[in-house]
Amino acid sequence: MKIFDVALKDVSHSFRSLFALMFMFGVPLLMAGMFYFMFGNQADDKTTFALPVTKVVVANLDAGGPGFEAAKAQFPAGSQANSMGEMIVSTLQDESFANLMDVTIVESAEAARSAVDKQEAGAAIIIPADFSQQFSDLSGQATIELYKDPTLTLGPGIVESVLAQFMDSMSGAKIAVDVAVKQTGSRDPQLIGRTIQEYMAASPSGDQTSALLAVRSPSTAKTPVNPMTAMISMILGGMTVFYGFFTGASAAQSILREDEEGTLQRLFTTPTTQSTILGGKFLAVGLTVVVQMTVLFILGHLIFGIEWGPFLPLSIVTLGSVLAASSFGIFLMSLLKNVKQSAAIFGGVITTTGMLGMIKVFTMGAANATWADTVSLFVPQGWAARGLLQLMDGASLTQILPTCGALAAMSIVFFAIGILRFQKRYA
Repeated sequence: MKIFDVALKDVSHSFRSLFALMFMFGVPLLMAGMFYFMFGNQADDKTTFALPVTKVVVANLDAGGPGFEAAKAQFPAGSQANSMGEMIVSTLQDESFANLMDVTIVESAEAARSAVDKQEAGAAIIIPADFSQQFSDLSGQATIELYKDPTLTLGPGIVESVLAQFMDSMSGAKIAVDVAVKQTGSRDPQLIGRTIQEYMAASPSGDQTSALLAVRSPSTAKTPVNPMTAMISMILGGMTVFYGFFTGASAAQSILREDEEGTLQRLFTTPTTQSTILGGKFLAVGLTVVVQMTVLFILGHLIFGIEWGPFLPLSIVTLGSVLAASSFGIFLMSLLKNVKQSAAIFGGVITTTGMLGMIKVFTMGAANATWADTVSLFVPQGWAARGLLQLMDGASLTQILPTCGALAAMSIVFFAIGILRFQKRYA
């Protein structure tokens, strides 16, 4: 078809210009590469997430007691433990916590605190001598001292969390016994043991180490693991949109240039209809932007390891961005009379709207920068950038459809105005 012949001719002319190639591909990649190398090429870091091992010293002074002896068989590891303190030590030394805590036993509370003060340990656990006795007494209050290095946060916090959950579970058993005693009026050891057994059977697998702490690496489904990769993704995505709109206007400018050179009027004298010629030139604008964005996405993945998102949602967002960039360029060029006026469009309108649309990229997706979302959506570049950011955040197809719908609506309006003005001019 002649419309495609006209389009391919204009596309090939655009890609024969070294300046156009540098503007379409070189500048966006240069911007992303500058940040990539400026921060030490950290995007190639493939290290996995790991929590540091915290050194913990335990001073177990618990002397046990007859109350604990009567009920210990019902607790996990009860047959080996002679006190609640030993149960706590056994839990902390469980192999499931080996990659989080390095537990050492010391003889006294002073030795435990001294190890933390000397920064030989991150936290100290001091179990008092009457701990089992207080725990076994329904009216007693059992307490544990956690002495931690104030310069550390994560490691001692994990230790505190494990202790808190362990004691909450044990306190639940004590509360269950207290309720049973009040309801029956009996303190029969068999009743207490049965109550504890039933309570522990209702707990997760009856195992105190299960569900105390779950450690998972950060999910990679939504965003790249490495912060540098995430930053490069936002920068290159933003530059792709920013310069895509420049390309759309630049490609549409060829209509004005050929009009001034007289080649457009000569085309109109050929058997090819005017609508076919203009349609081919409009199609060339879209094809040029398609090639630009597709190549940048591919190079971004190959060079910087950027994961843009699933193919289908990415294709839809790309199509919406291409339509918006192309129609916006046609609309702007339809407002001008000659090529000289286009300098104000490139230097003023497209640059200003592009900067507004990229506000979300400039703020690096800060969660508290909600104003950036609002301001950027006043221009088509903002909607295009929003679609890419949604994809990189792991948005589903249904979540990006409203964004693509807004791009399509803007494209229809821009294209309708642009084509009507060009048809009126060359009628």
